[in-house]
Amino acid sequence: MAFHDHSTARPIEAAAPDPDWWRGAVIYQIYPRSFQDSNDDGIGDLSGIIHRMDYLKKLGVDAIWVSPFFRSPMRDFGYDISAFREVDPIFGSNGDFDALIQRAHTLGIRVLIDLVLNHTSSDHRWFRESRASRDNSKSDWYVWADPKPDGSPPNNWLSIFGGSAWEWDSERMQYYLHNFLIEQPDLNFHNEAVQDELLDLARYWLDRGVDGFRLDVVNFYFHDAELRDNPPLRPEDRNDNTAPAVNPYNFQDHLFSKTQPENLHFLKRFRQLLDEYPAITSVGEIGESQRGMETQAAYTSDGRLHMAYDFDFLANAFPTGSRIRHVLEKFERVVKDGWACWAFSNHDTVRSASRWDLEEGQKKLYAAILMSLKGSVCLYQGEELGLTEAYVPFEDLRDPYGKRFWPRFKGRDGARTPMPWNTDHSGGFTDAKPWLPVAVEHVERAVSVQERDPDSTLLFYRAMLRFRKRHPALAKGDLEILHADDDLLTILRDGEGERLFCAFNLTEHPLEVALPEGEWTLDETAPFASAADGATVTVPPWEAAFATANGI
Repeated sequence: MAFHDHSTARPIEAAAPDPDWWRGAVIYQIYPRSFQDSNDDGIGDLSGIIHRMDYLKKLGVDAIWVSPFFRSPMRDFGYDISAFREVDPIFGSNGDFDALIQRAHTLGIRVLIDLVLNHTSSDHRWFRESRASRDNSKSDWYVWADPKPDGSPPNNWLSIFGGSAWEWDSERMQYYLHNFLIEQPDLNFHNEAVQDELLDLARYWLDRGVDGFRLDVVNFYFHDAELRDNPPLRPEDRNDNTAPAVNPYNFQDHLFSKTQPENLHFLKRFRQLLDEYPAITSVGEIGESQRGMETQAAYTSDGRLHMAYDFDFLANAFPTGSRIRHVLEKFERVVKDGWACWAFSNHDTVRSASRWDLEEGQKKLYAAILMSLKGSVCLYQGEELGLTEAYVPFEDLRDPYGKRFWPRFKGRDGARTPMPWNTDHSGGFTDAKPWLPVAVEHVERAVSVQERDPDSTLLFYRAMLRFRKRHPALAKGDLEILHADDDLLTILRDGEGERLFCAFNLTEHPLEVALPEGEWTLDETAPFASAADGATVTVPPWEAAFATANGI
């Protein structure tokens, strides 16, 4: 079935912006190092994003989330920031960022940026001053602690990137906390001056025109002030939602190293700042395996975050109809009035096409499921092309996480390889040697190839996003699960002046699906080939059917 694009550019509302635009929005994550190189240094940049903005408009997304582009030594590729108010020269300049905002807003696309508040780079001037002595103005800006009498770290906390979360500093003669790389010291949120400074830098980017923030590891901000040991976690309770199975980080229940109650007050302060500006949103990344949804409920209630980035569909567990039911029902039970933000892939996980071993039809079907759930949606660059996880040999690996746990865990570079735009040697990403190799199989799925194929994954995504926009119930309506098992998922979306029945065939053979009671009309504008016959609809293998209730 061929798909046609009828989208037109629309500027962001200037007079009366919609404060609820984020509810049901489709947000496209850009990993700037790998999106588009504009100056042939092998690294993507802000100018490259500007040049590809028309592609994003044609895709039909409501907003983009740009991963960190701030000044950094790039040990963790931008998540180790040495200057929060400066664009790193490899990505361009602050003026380039202003131009990106202007171009996006002209096309009606909002811009979210990745705000990394939990830690800085060890190169940051704050840390250099903090480590210099125990009595300077920044001495308490990071988490410092004396060793135990035997010289060992203050407690048993572990780093996600491997080993102890404490590093000895011979200049200050104390340990400092780092939940991630040794070169990423944690800021001390118990110090209100730190909170004030971080709120001020958020204000800096709001004043430059951003429409919101994705908050990196938002539940790590505070640590237990008493530095109590984390208890062990029972083997049967371990999962891979936060760290790969080979990482001993999973052996602890992280009761004291993160997700502390003091964070609730800070998040309320953060929201009060956002509410000073019109139509701003926030998405929190909650890295919490054992109490993820409970933390979501707390963080998105009582005037805190707008929504939280959910990890349940970023895990290895295959999303059968039964599992989707389990996740959605748990969300409704636990988070209740909170707003979901669903994703299948991002820059930290194996791409869903490989993680779940999806066939071509399944890629489209699960995209349709994702865009039919109640909540907002995050798409990761290349997901619309059906990209698989790329294999990156050890000698080309850049990710310190992958180098640490190779070969059982190959790191995150396989999801971060450059975006393929055409079929040349580097996929049209750069004319230089790219910072990560371009996968041969990705070039075969390049944008230029898929735009010529009426049955391509890319054109399906464009069609499905148009379909979602035509049906406001998909974005903001209520959701009721009618049936869910390994073969079939059916849901009812109700609200915004319409009632929509959605049936997803999770098998490789056709299914005859009964429509709900009442009069229904099969929506033939959906990017599927289902056929209705009275009170039933025939749904082809790995496809979906959508029907609207008459008289609504």
